[in-house]
Amino acid sequence: MARHSKRYLEAAKLVDKLQLHSVEDAVDLVKQTSKVKFDPSVDVAIRLGVDPAKGEQTVRGSLTLPHGTGKTPRVAVFAKGEAAEAAEAAGADRAGAEDLIEALDGGWSEFDILVAHAPLMRDVGRLGKKLGPRMPNKKAGTIAATPEELGGIIRELKSGRVEFKMDRGAVLHVPVGRASFEKDQLLANLDALISAVVQARPSAAKGRYIIGIVVSSTMGPSVKIDVQDALRRAAA
Repeated sequence: MARHSKRYLEAAKLVDKLQLHSVEDAVDLVKQTSKVKFDPSVDVAIRLGVDPAKGEQTVRGSLTLPHGTGKTPRVAVFAKGEAAEAAEAAGADRAGAEDLIEALDGGWSEFDILVAHAPLMRDVGRLGKKLGPRMPNKKAGTIAATPEELGGIIRELKSGRVEFKMDRGAVLHVPVGRASFEKDQLLANLDALISAVVQARPSAAKGRYIIGIVVSSTMGPSVKIDVQDALRRAAA
């Protein structure tokens, strides 16, 4: 059994684990129960009513949060020539072709997101087993057909674009900001995320789509959100 700190236990007393909260109340509680000395991430977990074993029910997508995540990601890009120049001009932390492939194959991991110029994907493919879900992917919007599109993707990622993909338990885990954000900023980011997830609903999904939503700060207690309230806000 995991042992929690005294700070966590004190914060947890403020949260009823069984109660469903409105989105606004949930954000208030997350900010109130954030007791760590650093500025923690605020993360949302969304449990979906889909079958993760069926490929046609996979939920994956991306969006640019209105107020970013509070963190600028390190972006590495598979590109060469004009495309590499466009990537670097857009703010890529590293751009390369065979040299980047070899670095990753050798264990280099100083990046948060990988992006690729489409013509290089045939060469990048050999890293599939090593990179797994971190591979550039069209559905996630991390493969560009042109240098111009590549630059646009990188700028979006740097300004707050996030990807979401459900895990084996049909749960999405997505950051929506920092505890230091203003309440309205966190609300806007959370509303945008729910809207994007709704739009990403697979046509093969049947029945109730979003089963549960939980929000928490790093090392803070989880707060359950009323799904119907979240859906109403996202649709407004």
